[in-house]
Amino acid sequence: MNITTEFLQEVWHDMREPGAYEWWYFDAEDPSTGLSFVFIWFSGFPFSPYYTDHYEQWKSNGSSPSCAAPLPSDYSGFSFQLYENGLESINFIKEGRNGLFESSRSEVGVRFEKNSFAYDPLTDEYRITIDFPFPVRQKEVKAEIVFASKRRIRFEKKDGNNSGAVPLHQWLLSVPKAEVSGTIEIHDSGSGALRRIPVKATGYHDHNLGMKPMQEYVSRWYWGRAFSGPYDLIYYVVFFRNDAYKPLSLLLLHDNVRDSTRVLDALSFNEKSYSRGLFAPLHSRELELHAEDVSLRIHHDRVLDSGPFYLRFSSAMSINVNGRKIDGIRGISEFLNPIRLQSSLLRLFTRSRVWRDGESSIMYRSYNSVKHSFDWITNQKNITSPHQTSS
Repeated sequence: MNITTEFLQEVWHDMREPGAYEWWYFDAEDPSTGLSFVFIWFSGFPFSPYYTDHYEQWKSNGSSPSCAAPLPSDYSGFSFQLYENGLESINFIKEGRNGLFESSRSEVGVRFEKNSFAYDPLTDEYRITIDFPFPVRQKEVKAEIVFASKRRIRFEKKDGNNSGAVPLHQWLLSVPKAEVSGTIEIHDSGSGALRRIPVKATGYHDHNLGMKPMQEYVSRWYWGRAFSGPYDLIYYVVFFRNDAYKPLSLLLLHDNVRDSTRVLDALSFNEKSYSRGLFAPLHSRELELHAEDVSLRIHHDRVLDSGPFYLRFSSAMSINVNGRKIDGIRGISEFLNPIRLQSSLLRLFTRSRVWRDGESSIMYRSYNSVKHSFDWITNQKNITSPHQTSS
């Protein structure tokens, strides 16, 4: 796994190898209102049960003309997750064939259907436009968001395992911190109600890609970020399928008082307090990272989103820098176990989350029918939320 901050790597790589993937990730959070959200665009959706099925069929059939190799862009997608006060309000994932997705090898920007982002180099801003129907949940969502970069860094690290002779997997740490503003609109097509949610938040953006399926190279990873008065931080730890390969780890620490950034990439890492759910993978709820005069502790105390191979948390963190301990930091964390993508049973349940354009899925309709029946509870709570208006 290579790590880079090179801006030119932000463009679409148009990878065509079977199982290849690429995604652009944006998130934002406003602790004062309890609002957080995530946008992701995919070219080669690595967590798609449809993409994985096609890849495994092709791989088992070899060069048989009856099963053509999967093209990543035929498994493009877009996802939007909205959380309010620690509860999921919207979890939308749609994928489709080549034609719904559009990007460029020379300019930064992506479109999937009517959902797009474009980069303005003059202002160092990403302008995000969202417009999608969510018929199984009787919703329509639109948003206009400006994602203004407030910090970039310079850092490069190559995967040195096997003397560098490893498949290309890359994490581009594009924007460690951004100011995010705009409006999200949610129209309930059943009741006719319209919610307008003003956005004023702090955000983060990165870009991942790989030349082969993630589950064939990565065994698990942890990632997280937090913004606080004294320090902003980002951590990243990746373990590989090959036990002989050394895990990759990184801790970025920005001192907001001195306005200085440190990148530590020789970390000791400990996992504690393991947990698992009915469909959630085995994971550590307590993490410790140590390097030089810095130690970081992470407690995954609130699950925001869970699935057979993925967990997203609101996490409590504490950091000790040169003997000075700071508690009370909160941030967003993720855990991923891509190996579980190889389970055909778990892929069946993953279908409940993914709307595949042109495909009919009983799992998808059933899951969202149940979720829709509980939406009114969240809607009732949101009526009095101070960060929104309705009409």
